[in-house]
Amino acid sequence: MRVLFAGTPEAAVPVLRALVGSAHEVAGVLTRTDAPVGRKRVLTPSAVARAAAESAPDVPVLKADRLRGPEAAEVLEAIRALEADVAVVVAYGALVPAEALTIPAHGWLNLHFSHLPAYRGAAPVQRALMDGVERTGADVFQLEEGLDTGPVFARIGRDVAPEDTAGDLLAALAEDGGPLVLEVLDALAAGEARSVPQTGEPTHAPKLTAADGLVDAAAGTREVAARINGTTPEPGAWGWLVPAGEADAAPARLKLGGVVPTHPGEDGWPEAAEAAAPGAIVAAGGTAWLRTAGGAVRLDQVQPAGKKPMSAADWARGLTAPVRLLAGDELAAHLAALDAEAARRAAQQAAARAAQAGEGA
Repeated sequence: MRVLFAGTPEAAVPVLRALVGSAHEVAGVLTRTDAPVGRKRVLTPSAVARAAAESAPDVPVLKADRLRGPEAAEVLEAIRALEADVAVVVAYGALVPAEALTIPAHGWLNLHFSHLPAYRGAAPVQRALMDGVERTGADVFQLEEGLDTGPVFARIGRDVAPEDTAGDLLAALAEDGGPLVLEVLDALAAGEARSVPQTGEPTHAPKLTAADGLVDAAAGTREVAARINGTTPEPGAWGWLVPAGEADAAPARLKLGGVVPTHPGEDGWPEAAEAAAPGAIVAAGGTAWLRTAGGAVRLDQVQPAGKKPMSAADWARGLTAPVRLLAGDELAAHLAALDAEAARRAAQQAAARAAQAGEGA
């Protein structure tokens, strides 16, 4: 079959490579336009565009951020010219309108990283981990105009390990997804593909924001671990760090990497954390631990404000005084103060604009 592949991030690359190495023909690749990356904001091709240039240099690459509206007319015409039998999309990053859905004879197939109708939306792996699921998977389904509503052709399942981050799990599902997509394409080519409607109560997985990564160590151990692992590496888990003995110190952000939860009595439990309060960061057993309500999480990596990521163990060994993350009522009070300050500044800006408008009149 002639296949149009649509995708943008690294998670889509394994499926593209599987298609290039298969008996099917990749007729074209659709990805988002080059985006500014790094502090210097250098325009950089997407991971899929780079992979296409390496593994399929003769395949045309179409770049578009939208497939609807007047600005999309040119790319839609280019898609028609490819005469693809089917399109395969993995995390392209834009909605596919009805006009585009009808271009390939077999429509568009989507590899989605959950068992639908659970976790429809942009962040299924992250939201599933944040909810503490113990098993998830990926589905290949038929795209429709609704958000992730189409019938499912095939699925795979995968257990979630306590130390899995969203990045780990997404990479594993992406690798497993390549053969799954090929299985469906082979069945379509043979006229044997069968899909079944989604059943069950839908849940949704909207895109994460930086606020989703804020950690409150006063929560339960598994809840804290789920939030940190679910937001690693993007948008990143973090907390407000203060010296343990200074109540009036200004909090600074501390970014947290993947973690493993543990509880008193379990193997690896750090006795040094026994008497610590939720939020305390304890160095023990050659690594660092964040005390939570009822247990602790072993920190893997941290990134202090203004510094590069580093081993949590190395960071903890370099501390000259105890530190902790704001937690519980203290964290709530700090967030309320930040909100009040933001509201005050907004009011000042509004008043300044009103004064300028009055002077202009």
